[in-house]
Parts: sequence; C-alpha cells; structure tokens
Amino acid sequence: MEEERNSILLFDGVCNLCNGTVNLLLDLDKKRVLKYASLQSEFAKNLILEHHLEEETRGVDSILFWDGTRIHSKSEAVLKIASRLGGIWKISLLGTLLPKWIRNQIYDLIAKNRYRWFGKREACRMPTPELRDRILG
Repeated sequence: MEEERNSILLFDGVCNLCNGTVNLLLDLDKKRVLKYASLQSEFAKNLILEHHLEEETRGVDSILFWDGTRIHSKSEAVLKIASRLGGIWKISLLGTLLPKWIRNQIYDLIAKNRYRWFGKREACRMPTPELRDRILG
C-alpha cells in the first residue's frame, strides 16, 4: 500500500520518552508499516524542506507524523500512528471524540515535561543493522 510506505514517525532523538515509544512501536508494528527518523536527522530536515512543511512543524519538537501527503502533529500524530498499527490499535480513533484542544493540552503538558519526567540522551540512537530499513537518516 502506498499509504503504508509513506508512514514516517519523526521523533525527538534525544528524548527518552520518544525513544521508548519508538522501541515499543517497533515491537508492535508486526506489518512493518511505520518508518522512523529523528527530528535531528538530515532525513527529517530534508523531508520538512522538500515538502515545504516549515510552517506546520514550527515549534513542534517531540513527535510528527508524515502520512505521505501531509504532516500531523501533537495528538493528531499520536492517533494517526496508533491507527496505522491496525488491529486493536484502531480503537485509538475513539480519542477523536475528545475535542482537539483538550487532546493537545494533554499532549503539550507531556511534551513540555518529557525531559524532566523521563530524561534525555546526549545523542540520537543509532539503528542496529536489523533496523536500518525502518529507521531512516
């Protein structure tokens, strides 16, 4: 599916919460539909420039989701990522019943405190040989 090949999660490569989430998703994504790139990578920077996404991504430094057509941020990105996993994870679409401003307030609270609550790495993760086709740039 074209949609699946273009499912790219852009994450804060030095954030322990973001890295933990990527590790969890790597295990849960049995169909291998998601690709990953740290926001600090050349790949992510080039994707944002190539598709003229500077305005939509300004100020977002935790998680973004590129679906091949558009970029999603904050709670919308989280819901899109979960729904891409399929199966039981499609239940995450119930989150859309909450108004976006409420979902984003919760997201912003976690994003603002993620380093304090979960810590931070000195450098972005390096993909293992087994993960090179899934972790970009």
